[in-house]
Amino acid sequence: MQIIRVKAINAPGRALGCEKAPAEILRVLSDIASNEKGKLIDKKLFNLEEIHVNNSDVEESQELIYKNAKKIFSEQDKAFFIGGDHSISYPLMKAFSEVFRNSFLIVFDAHVDCIAGGKGTSGKEPTHEEWLRKLVEEGFPPENIILISARNIWPEEFVFIKEKKIRIITMQQIQEDRRGVCDGIMEKARGADGLYISIDIDSIDPGFAPATGYLEPGGMTSRELIYFLHRLTLLKSFKAADIVEINPDKDINEMTIKLGAKLLAEMI
Repeated sequence: MQIIRVKAINAPGRALGCEKAPAEILRVLSDIASNEKGKLIDKKLFNLEEIHVNNSDVEESQELIYKNAKKIFSEQDKAFFIGGDHSISYPLMKAFSEVFRNSFLIVFDAHVDCIAGGKGTSGKEPTHEEWLRKLVEEGFPPENIILISARNIWPEEFVFIKEKKIRIITMQQIQEDRRGVCDGIMEKARGADGLYISIDIDSIDPGFAPATGYLEPGGMTSRELIYFLHRLTLLKSFKAADIVEINPDKDINEMTIKLGAKLLAEMI
């Protein structure tokens, strides 16, 4: 099992500060004695690594993430990546899908990150606003993607999602039948060779996680996300996850940093 710091950002605006999250989350993780499954959390027992990136050179950074991740996925039973902004999920998933040919992707995010190329937030594409669109355009099967908690979608993204038939689980569906929704997701992901879970912290309601650049009211509670993670990580196909878009500079009483550490602990 490996925990990897990835301090990459590819959107100099609201994402600036997310590069500080890996160190802060691991610092707080040291204060967690055990998770809710009764497993002791001792950082000394985990293989802690960092993919060193240069945020002034996006292409080089993404290539480094891709090459290092591919090696990690080939050698480790489980891998957990701490970002950084959501753009890191593009090279991570590119590597993951090459190691696990029948890959399945579950994304917890307030947004679908399918803005058309070139319209992202001033970074070189794919930024954190278009990484998923780029992944699908390059051949990742859209039927093997489930988006959970998306609640602010641009018109062009609606067109893309509908055209590609990517499944979205809305907050209303979660409120009406959380268990049934999770049952259905698990059934879809069960047959994959590899399941990857990507967690953008803005999937959580800002009342629980204020430290992010894109606050979207009406999100999941921290308890709801933990419920999903407890169940999804039981699947034998579960191989990797990332936690992204936490900005320590925007935090209040370390609420979001502590939640990030808690989510990591519950997936281990």
